[in-house]
Amino acid sequence: MTLERRDLPQARRVVVKVGSSSISGENAHKIGPIVDALAAAYGRGVEVVLVSSGAIATGMPYLKLDERPSDLATQQAAAAVGQNVLIYRYQAALRGFGIVAGQVLLTAGDLENPTHRSNARRAMERLLGLRILPIVNENDTVATHEIRFGDNDRLAALVAQLVGADALVLLSDIECLYTRPPDEPGATPITRVAYGDDLHGFEFGSVVVNSVGTGGAATKVSAARLAAASGIGVLVTSADLVDQALAGAEIGTWFQPHPEPTAAPATGPVRTAVDKLVG
Repeated sequence: MTLERRDLPQARRVVVKVGSSSISGENAHKIGPIVDALAAAYGRGVEVVLVSSGAIATGMPYLKLDERPSDLATQQAAAAVGQNVLIYRYQAALRGFGIVAGQVLLTAGDLENPTHRSNARRAMERLLGLRILPIVNENDTVATHEIRFGDNDRLAALVAQLVGADALVLLSDIECLYTRPPDEPGATPITRVAYGDDLHGFEFGSVVVNSVGTGGAATKVSAARLAAASGIGVLVTSADLVDQALAGAEIGTWFQPHPEPTAAPATGPVRTAVDKLVG
């Protein structure tokens, strides 16, 4: 049976991705509600993997930076500090539910190397088997161009493939995707994308680089198509609605999974987030 949005509460394994802007700076307090929703799913027996951006953004205040640094060395320094703080905040929020987090740091290269990929899969499977909640982030301290040109949406799709997830939930700042930027006239919400739908007529824009992170609608469309091709249902919605999303509410943009997927494709060379946006 092909997974639908309403089936999310009964999914066996779900990957949830949250972006920097949703959990850093003035939004750091939103970690609590996000964890509440993850814990509710965990309590239903769902195996949850969290892919969380935010290391650089979280580390910036500790380095007395007012905006995202442009040089790689400072980005790496901010990530080293911020990752430590970020995991502490997640674990503090999880403690009340008796849930332990396990940190997993990856680069896209790790998922291209067969040995590294196998090791990562084995470790994640063991964490899930022990009822530990894996929190995955890109290893920004050692990453190079991924730090500047990518976003964790693609990493989340690759992790969903890696662990054989039933569904991927990509959390953003808006409730759903639109046919063009939502502040433009004529923009209409997209509630469902059937597998194989042609999206070339829509204007998803390019990667957005702001004061805390990178990303945008284009990266989410690209990641959603990648995961859906492997038979993984994908929901794109707001981080503020994560509880409703995991409860199967009719919100966001649902990407129907391939009804007859073959084995997950090899990751191949890393592409930037705007490559083949809807291909």
